[in-house]
Amino acid sequence: MISGNISHRKRYDLSNPKFLTAFAFLERKDLATLPEGWVELENGVRASVQHYTTAPAEKLKYETHERFFDIQFIVDGEEVIGCTTRSGLKVETPYDPKNDITFYQTPSVHGGVYLKAGDYAVFAPEDVHQPRCAASIPMQVIKIVVKVPV
Repeated sequence: MISGNISHRKRYDLSNPKFLTAFAFLERKDLATLPEGWVELENGVRASVQHYTTAPAEKLKYETHERFFDIQFIVDGEEVIGCTTRSGLKVETPYDPKNDITFYQTPSVHGGVYLKAGDYAVFAPEDVHQPRCAASIPMQVIKIVVKVPV
Protein backbone atom coordinates (compact mmCIF):
# COMPACT_ATOMS: atom_id res chain seq x y z
CA MET A 1 0.00 0.00 0.00
CA ILE A 2 1.35 3.33 -1.01
CA SER A 3 -0.86 6.34 -0.87
CA GLY A 4 -0.13 10.01 -0.98
CA ASN A 5 -0.68 13.33 -2.64
CA ILE A 6 -0.15 13.50 -6.41
CA SER A 7 2.37 16.32 -5.90
CA HIS A 8 4.73 13.74 -4.38
CA ARG A 9 4.26 10.98 -6.97
CA LYS A 10 7.80 11.12 -8.35
CA ARG A 11 9.21 10.22 -4.94
CA TYR A 12 7.65 6.74 -5.19
CA ASP A 13 9.95 5.11 -7.74
CA LEU A 14 10.03 1.61 -6.29
CA SER A 15 12.39 0.54 -9.09
CA ASN A 16 15.08 2.81 -7.62
CA PRO A 17 18.10 0.73 -6.45
CA LYS A 18 17.51 1.87 -2.84
CA PHE A 19 14.01 0.36 -2.84
CA LEU A 20 15.22 -2.78 -4.65
CA THR A 21 17.80 -3.24 -1.87
CA ALA A 22 15.10 -2.83 0.78
CA PHE A 23 12.65 -5.28 -0.78
CA ALA A 24 15.37 -7.86 -1.50
CA PHE A 25 16.20 -7.82 2.22
CA LEU A 26 12.52 -8.25 3.15
CA GLU A 27 12.29 -11.34 0.93
CA ARG A 28 14.89 -13.19 3.04
CA LYS A 29 13.57 -16.38 4.63
CA ASP A 30 15.44 -15.89 7.95
CA LEU A 31 13.88 -12.60 9.10
CA ALA A 32 12.14 -14.19 12.11
CA THR A 33 15.49 -15.41 13.46
CA LEU A 34 17.41 -12.14 13.15
CA PRO A 35 18.40 -10.52 16.45
CA GLU A 36 16.96 -7.14 17.35
CA GLY A 37 18.96 -4.17 16.17
CA TRP A 38 20.21 -2.49 13.03
CA VAL A 39 21.29 -4.22 9.83
CA GLU A 40 23.27 -2.05 7.41
CA LEU A 41 22.45 -2.74 3.75
CA GLU A 42 23.63 -1.22 0.46
CA ASN A 43 22.75 2.15 -1.08
CA GLY A 44 22.41 3.89 2.31
CA VAL A 45 19.52 1.60 3.28
CA ARG A 46 19.33 0.13 6.78
CA ALA A 47 16.86 -2.09 8.57
CA SER A 48 15.74 -2.12 12.19
CA VAL A 49 14.71 -5.55 13.50
CA GLN A 50 12.13 -5.02 16.27
CA HIS A 51 10.39 -7.32 18.76
CA TYR A 52 7.67 -5.72 20.90
CA THR A 53 4.14 -5.91 22.19
CA THR A 54 1.57 -3.72 20.45
CA ALA A 55 -0.34 -1.20 22.57
CA PRO A 56 -3.65 0.69 22.46
CA ALA A 57 -3.46 3.53 19.94
CA GLU A 58 -4.22 6.19 22.54
CA LYS A 59 -0.90 5.39 24.25
CA LEU A 60 1.17 5.87 21.08
CA LYS A 61 2.39 8.90 19.15
CA TYR A 62 2.16 9.99 15.53
CA GLU A 63 5.53 10.61 13.85
CA THR A 64 7.28 11.68 10.65
CA HIS A 65 10.82 11.48 9.30
CA GLU A 66 12.55 13.97 7.02
CA ARG A 67 15.44 11.99 5.54
CA PHE A 68 13.94 8.51 5.06
CA PHE A 69 11.00 6.59 3.74
CA ASP A 70 9.84 3.90 6.20
CA ILE A 71 8.94 0.48 4.89
CA GLN A 72 7.18 -1.20 7.81
CA PHE A 73 7.05 -4.99 7.34
CA ILE A 74 5.38 -7.45 9.71
CA VAL A 75 7.32 -10.72 10.09
CA ASP A 76 5.05 -12.18 12.78
CA GLY A 77 1.91 -10.90 14.50
CA GLU A 78 -0.38 -8.07 13.46
CA GLU A 79 -0.83 -4.38 14.10
CA VAL A 80 -2.57 -1.27 12.90
CA ILE A 81 -0.55 1.73 11.83
CA GLY A 82 -2.43 5.00 12.15
CA CYS A 83 -1.89 7.39 9.25
CA THR A 84 -2.78 10.90 8.14
CA THR A 85 -1.20 13.90 6.43
CA ARG A 86 0.76 16.69 8.09
CA SER A 87 -1.72 19.39 7.13
CA GLY A 88 -3.03 21.11 10.25
CA LEU A 89 -1.26 18.86 12.75
CA LYS A 90 0.22 20.25 15.94
CA VAL A 91 3.81 19.32 16.72
CA GLU A 92 4.18 17.76 20.16
CA THR A 93 7.96 17.19 20.07
CA PRO A 94 9.98 19.24 17.53
CA TYR A 95 12.18 17.59 14.94
CA ASP A 96 15.18 15.73 16.35
CA PRO A 97 17.77 15.62 13.54
CA LYS A 98 19.89 12.98 15.29
CA ASN A 99 16.99 10.49 15.29
CA ASP A 100 15.22 11.98 12.23
CA ILE A 101 11.85 12.19 13.97
CA THR A 102 9.07 14.64 14.84
CA PHE A 103 6.16 13.69 17.10
CA TYR A 104 2.63 15.10 16.73
CA GLN A 105 -0.50 15.40 18.82
CA THR A 106 -3.15 12.88 17.85
CA PRO A 107 -5.19 14.36 15.01
CA SER A 108 -8.97 14.57 15.23
CA VAL A 109 -9.32 12.83 11.85
CA HIS A 110 -7.09 9.93 10.86
CA GLY A 111 -7.17 6.47 9.37
CA GLY A 112 -5.16 3.33 9.67
CA VAL A 113 -3.78 0.36 7.83
CA TYR A 114 -4.00 -3.19 9.20
CA LEU A 115 -0.89 -5.29 8.67
CA LYS A 116 -0.38 -8.99 9.37
CA ALA A 117 2.59 -11.31 8.74
CA GLY A 118 3.95 -10.71 5.25
CA ASP A 119 2.32 -7.27 4.83
CA TYR A 120 4.13 -3.97 4.41
CA ALA A 121 3.35 -0.28 4.13
CA VAL A 122 5.58 2.47 2.75
CA PHE A 123 5.50 5.84 4.48
CA ALA A 124 7.13 8.84 2.79
CA PRO A 125 8.47 11.82 4.74
CA GLU A 126 5.19 13.67 4.27
CA ASP A 127 3.18 10.75 5.71
CA VAL A 128 2.37 10.96 9.41
CA HIS A 129 2.14 7.50 10.93
CA GLN A 130 1.49 5.86 14.30
CA PRO A 131 3.14 2.42 14.46
CA ARG A 132 2.74 -0.38 17.02
CA CYS A 133 -1.03 -0.08 17.55
CA ALA A 134 -2.86 -3.19 18.74
CA ALA A 135 -5.21 -4.51 16.07
CA SER A 136 -7.56 -6.11 18.58
CA ILE A 137 -5.62 -7.01 21.72
CA PRO A 138 -1.95 -6.29 22.47
CA MET A 139 0.28 -9.01 21.02
CA GLN A 140 3.91 -9.83 20.34
CA VAL A 141 5.14 -8.62 16.96
CA ILE A 142 8.32 -9.08 15.02
CA LYS A 143 8.69 -6.18 12.60
CA ILE A 144 11.36 -4.90 10.26
CA VAL A 145 11.43 -1.17 9.60
CA VAL A 146 13.58 -0.47 6.56
CA LYS A 147 14.86 3.09 6.28
CA VAL A 148 15.27 4.13 2.63
CA PRO A 149 17.04 7.47 2.10
CA VAL A 150 15.08 10.13 0.22
